[in-house]
Amino acid sequence: MESAHSSTAEEVLRRFGVRESCGLSAEQVRRNREKYGANGKSLLELILEQFEDLLVRILLLAAFVSFILAWFEEGEETVTAFVEPIVIIMILLANAVVGVWQERNAESAIEALKEYEPEMGKVIRADRNGVQRIRARDIVPGDIVEVAVGDKVPADIRIIEIKSTTLRVDQSILTGESVSVIKHTDPVPDPRAVNQDKKNMLFSGTNIAAGKAVGVVIATGVYTEIGKIRNQMVATEPEKTPLQQKLDEFSQQLSKVISLVCIAVWVINIGHFSDPVHGGSWFRGAIYYFKIAVALAVAAIPEGLPAVITTCLALGTRRMAKKNAIVRSLPSVETLGCTSVICSDKTGTLTTNQMSVFRMFIVEKIEGIHCSLHEFTISGSTYTPEGQIFKNDRPVRCGQYDGLVELATICALCNDSSLDYNESKKVYEKVGEATETALTCLVEKMNVFDTDTSSLSKVERANACNTVIKQLMKKECTLEFSRDRKSMSVYCTPVPTNHNSSGSKLFVKGAPESVIERCNYVRVGNTRVALTLSTKEKILSKIREWGTGIDTLRCLALATRDHPPRKEDMRLDDSSQFINYETNLTFVGCVGMLDPPRKEVMLSIELCKKAGIRVIMITGDNKGTAVAICRRIGIFSESEEVADKAYTGREFDDLSPEDQSNACRSARCFARVEPAHKSKIVEYLQSFNEITAMTGDGVNDAPALKKAEIGIAMGSGTAVAKSAAEMVLSDDNFSTIVAAVEEGRAIYNNMKQFIRYLISSNVGEVVCIFLTAILGLPEALIPVQLLWVNLVTDGLPATALGFNPPDLDIMDKLPRNPREPLISGWLFFRYLAIGGEKQGHRNFMRCTEDNPIFEGVDCDIFESRYPTTMALSVLVTIEMLNALNSVSENQSLLRMPPWLNLWLLGAIVISMALHFLILYMKPLPLIFQVTPLSWPQWVMVLKISLPVILLDEGLKYLSRNHLDGECVLWWGWQPSPCFLACAWVT
Repeated sequence: MESAHSSTAEEVLRRFGVRESCGLSAEQVRRNREKYGANGKSLLELILEQFEDLLVRILLLAAFVSFILAWFEEGEETVTAFVEPIVIIMILLANAVVGVWQERNAESAIEALKEYEPEMGKVIRADRNGVQRIRARDIVPGDIVEVAVGDKVPADIRIIEIKSTTLRVDQSILTGESVSVIKHTDPVPDPRAVNQDKKNMLFSGTNIAAGKAVGVVIATGVYTEIGKIRNQMVATEPEKTPLQQKLDEFSQQLSKVISLVCIAVWVINIGHFSDPVHGGSWFRGAIYYFKIAVALAVAAIPEGLPAVITTCLALGTRRMAKKNAIVRSLPSVETLGCTSVICSDKTGTLTTNQMSVFRMFIVEKIEGIHCSLHEFTISGSTYTPEGQIFKNDRPVRCGQYDGLVELATICALCNDSSLDYNESKKVYEKVGEATETALTCLVEKMNVFDTDTSSLSKVERANACNTVIKQLMKKECTLEFSRDRKSMSVYCTPVPTNHNSSGSKLFVKGAPESVIERCNYVRVGNTRVALTLSTKEKILSKIREWGTGIDTLRCLALATRDHPPRKEDMRLDDSSQFINYETNLTFVGCVGMLDPPRKEVMLSIELCKKAGIRVIMITGDNKGTAVAICRRIGIFSESEEVADKAYTGREFDDLSPEDQSNACRSARCFARVEPAHKSKIVEYLQSFNEITAMTGDGVNDAPALKKAEIGIAMGSGTAVAKSAAEMVLSDDNFSTIVAAVEEGRAIYNNMKQFIRYLISSNVGEVVCIFLTAILGLPEALIPVQLLWVNLVTDGLPATALGFNPPDLDIMDKLPRNPREPLISGWLFFRYLAIGGEKQGHRNFMRCTEDNPIFEGVDCDIFESRYPTTMALSVLVTIEMLNALNSVSENQSLLRMPPWLNLWLLGAIVISMALHFLILYMKPLPLIFQVTPLSWPQWVMVLKISLPVILLDEGLKYLSRNHLDGECVLWWGWQPSPCFLACAWVT
């Protein structure tokens, strides 16, 4: 029943045909369960999904073919032949295990919602007298439900009757706001009210913080507000990161090229199938060249690339964890690097979520129609009970002001909250309401009785000054807050040892307009002066000034009734009488509080502006407060016009789809929003090709977190939000997001370098094998050698390139375009140049009749392992030198020397050591079909390999001085599969 909040309780009861006193009959329960449904909701398929990727299928085919070819091998080669398919299968199985694990984890957000599903509920039904407890899933719309303090609400309920002074509900899982909400039974006239404004509704999964009530169920199961969130999460399709999209495109290109080149190699050599070297058997020749084609496929596929990317991202997550950003999804690390919009919650992210008193005033003197005030500011923006009180920017002792002593007394006694020191977290935390905790903290900072706190432990220090005040007055009873009078009060009597007291007092705090309306006097020093209209206007004017403008403080008025009626004469069981006792009050002072912005937020937002990142604040607060906070932290300047840059959820809904789209292009503040608004904002931003990071902490945020490219949950948030997000901020700090974006940019730059390194290596291998087959030379490298190079020898330096230091101006550049090609035209040309240089040198090592270096060598050399070993050694050495080239994309080794990345130097040493291992330690030479090399042969390898550094230095010089920023064609163009194939063949 969508309109339940705007209908009267009687209308809702009539809608379901039920009476409050007796509830539904058994027949009505049966019909409603059939109508509305219950109040609640293969591993093999997951494994098979991991083999849908095109590259994986090519590798799977290569493994299958290799197994078949292994049966045709004879002698020593049989062992080697089976190594290759086994290694490929192991890689694919490991990849599948990781993929299944990630996908199983992806459903944890939906599973986490079960935490908020109540197990039991208390209903009134016609089949039994009184209240009965039943399973929550058996509750149906129309049921009369009773809830009390500590209960979890079992369904969406329209409140019929409140059976206590007040009813407070913790709705933080739905609204994200930590302050409990006071409920009532009156209709809410606005049919389009947001959940925060539906004060006559209880929502499934929320908790009763105080009070007792009866209501009628209007929605169950998937039709509740929390059920709708679950449906949104199920319907949200996960978006691929920009890197995943680029790698998919590259895989498709590479698979087409591999197919073309492999078929070309096999077809071109059809005439050699019957050569004598194959025993004159056409079938054996066909199998041999098919094996060459498989080797070509193995060479072309960068088998180590997925592992290296995963390792680099994992290393990045460790660095981010040290900065309080816990990454749950590895690909999101790279996506952070191209974030162009950050949609941030206000409470706890841009602000501390620790309500603090920022200003206060008392009346200084009244002379005729003129009134002057003592105005004070308070330092400290957390719950730590440390700070100073300033007047005109000079610290003061609060005990010297009688008005401040009384103000502190009211704050301490008219209060049910306290401070607690969490020894494990080493921080002070609130116990109770945030507003009252701010007053408790204020009392500690004021220290009106000059209590010596220097020798106290942090636990004792938490409430030391409040304790001193509470020892002077005894709290006899509390007149709870009600929305009618907008205040609460406590009746206190002096303890026998307090000889300075003038008798019982009623201390009052509440909304300024309501409290001042009931004041007849004002405290000036230690005297009571009649409250005149001019004094009243002066006080209200100051309160309005604090409540608007850049501060937008939440103000509370504090007052005293000096001579209240006797407690025995007060009807404390009738809350409607409380307003009669809170009259004839004396105004003492006013405090203005706010959820203060984090100190480092302004600098982080300025950094975002320089980096081309738009920050949008999204909050449940009213628009005035939201805009004021935006001005304080730098999202808006102090004088900036915000007419088309700040919207409420209602204003956004009233726009046409085209205007909503335009609003999302320019807006930097959304106030009074609901979960659906967040998801819609993300959709519009994604339609502009923006890469969006969305923060959230409540269950209500989960759909938007899952929809955004980067979902960021707060460490203090719900399990649902954390499970739906890609990243969790352990410190709930906006600045941590900016630090993570900077880390993401650095990671992407490093990934480009090792992708360039691996691809250039594979290009060289492909060209070498292709030309070897075309020219009719014996195979230069066998598949098992190629696998060793691709996975082990190349993998270590590629991983070490992930430790390259970031550029100093990395946050001075605009976000990269997510559509930017992974390999630009110029980079591809460089790959071809380096790869062609490699294959040229390796083919130079082959034995040809007109090569003077090999003069006198007979054709028995074709049966020898020396040429293959020399070719493999040249390949490994050149790739180690090429790793040095990859320290920087365009900077010379003279300006970016290799020792800036000691991990890379260590990886090169280990890779060369592993190469020596397969050459000199038995039985590895047998498996890899190589033989030990002599010192003169190693000298020849070095002579042939070293020119690769000079070649890349020349290409870098050309890129720096002639192409950067000038040759748009090179950088913006992405090579097509046909060009790739033609280039490789050429």
